[in-house]
Amino acid sequence: MFRPVRTLIMVLLTFFAGIMYERARQSDSCEARGGAMSEGICIGVDE
Repeated sequence: MFRPVRTLIMVLLTFFAGIMYERARQSDSCEARGGAMSEGICIGVDE
């Protein structure tokens, strides 16, 4: 019984770690282009 629960917890932790990694990467990319992040949206960058 513990093995499926442990697997689910590991999958969820990995999923959320991936989300946090991608958000940090997008924020760094936005700031490198001279913009600023506001509520998950890059503002102030002309394409």
